[in-house]
Amino acid sequence: MSIKGRLAITVAMLCAALFFIAPAAKKDLPEWWSQYQVNLGLDLQGGMHLVLGVDQDEAVNGVMERLADEVRDSLSDKHIRLKRIAVSGLGTLKAGLMSERDKEETARIIAEEFPQLDVVFNDGGEMVASLKQQELDFIRKYAVDQGIETIRNRIDAFGVSEPTIQRQGENRILIQLPGVKDPDRAIDLIGKTAQLQFKIVDDEHIFDEAAMKRPPRGSEIAYKKVLEKGTGRVLSNTPYLLKKRVLMTGDRLTNARVRIDSQFNRPYVSIDFDGKGGKQFERLTEANTGKRLAIVLDGNVYSAPVIKDKISGGSAIIEGSFTMEEAHDLAIVLRAGALPAPVQILENRTVGPSLGKDSIEKGFFSMLIGGVLVIIFMLIYYRLSGLVADLVLVMNILFIMAFLAALNATLTLPGIAGIVLTIGMAVDANVIIFERIREELHIGKTPLAALDGGFKKAFLPIMDANVTTLIAALVLFEFGTGPVKGFAVTLSIGILSSLFTSLFVSRLIFDVFLKGKKVKSLSV
Repeated sequence: MSIKGRLAITVAMLCAALFFIAPAAKKDLPEWWSQYQVNLGLDLQGGMHLVLGVDQDEAVNGVMERLADEVRDSLSDKHIRLKRIAVSGLGTLKAGLMSERDKEETARIIAEEFPQLDVVFNDGGEMVASLKQQELDFIRKYAVDQGIETIRNRIDAFGVSEPTIQRQGENRILIQLPGVKDPDRAIDLIGKTAQLQFKIVDDEHIFDEAAMKRPPRGSEIAYKKVLEKGTGRVLSNTPYLLKKRVLMTGDRLTNARVRIDSQFNRPYVSIDFDGKGGKQFERLTEANTGKRLAIVLDGNVYSAPVIKDKISGGSAIIEGSFTMEEAHDLAIVLRAGALPAPVQILENRTVGPSLGKDSIEKGFFSMLIGGVLVIIFMLIYYRLSGLVADLVLVMNILFIMAFLAALNATLTLPGIAGIVLTIGMAVDANVIIFERIREELHIGKTPLAALDGGFKKAFLPIMDANVTTLIAALVLFEFGTGPVKGFAVTLSIGILSSLFTSLFVSRLIFDVFLKGKKVKSLSV
């Protein structure tokens, strides 16, 4: 390629690098331009460090509760009546049959329709259905895996840049949120189980009697809590007597959006169901016209409106004493889906910004000292050629930071270590080139021939060293987590930038100043 062509490529790369770095130096740029920023990791800018414990047993119990309803409905369709069916112990259902003659037929139906269950009948004629061990292990593992995905979706919608969310041990989830300004709101958003349920209000019994004695069989007491903004103090606690049976859950939700009530100017949440969910909601409201339908989220009754007619179209609303922020967060957790099991905060640490500032200063100070020492050494040892090496070194650092900004990557303390390592590798490439040029000069070649021979002979050793390091960095990125990934990102970008500057840009600088001239010696 001609010198003009290589010069055009280098200038274009420099302009692109300055474009991506500009937002860091100038704050009043347009929004589409200002988005190109290097994000700082938790260790540099502070934030939240959480460890959540997943209640896997509760996930199993939730599955068993749903299976109990499905088994009851399935047997009822086959005209087999049960006295009762309930969860009894972890992964076990117990049911009493109205007729002993239905044993064989019941066992056959469950074996065909519920292959995850093993069925036996005890001495008292009671049916005992237990989850198979393989299914039990799957549910426990799924509770953590699905919890990670659900939390990731919530945090992405919350707007945290470059969070770390990963499994820790068998039943724990590690979460790191850099730059979070409102830890309490983040914790509330992450920890909310978001189990949305639709139940019928039990108006057949007198509430006062149920509260004084105990709720009738098949009913329970739930509350509508109104909390004070900021303090979380309970302002009101309205009790409801609800039918225990869950008529529908939020599993069929496709969307949740914040709307404004035009009459009272209050926010509420509009929810949409998928096709099957819409039909289920339509049947539910048609079968219970005239009754009150309680909308329950995580055990709290948000509203209990009267069903005046069947509701078609697959939509519903959730009303409450919401602020705009609360309605927005509720919509986030509903869109992201419910956690398959409750989570408990086992560890909650907030990294202060002073620690981040201290880390940044020390990290960049070490990078600056290392860079200055390398520049001085190259100038003393290789003279004017050392100046070329120093110039491409500065360009190399410029390209690395531009790459990070363009990708909106996160810079961590290990990432700074990766940049420092890259500085050493970039200089190492120039050292190999200059030593090959010296060897060519020592055997009597002309300066231009020595220059050409030095670059050609240095090409393969430089490529070998950098490509093998790049492979190691990619492996670290693929299989590493957290800080290891941060180190791998800057190292990978640095290697690519180093290859470009040492083999392409440095040769261009020599050619611009030496091609077509009668050169008697090289300052190398």
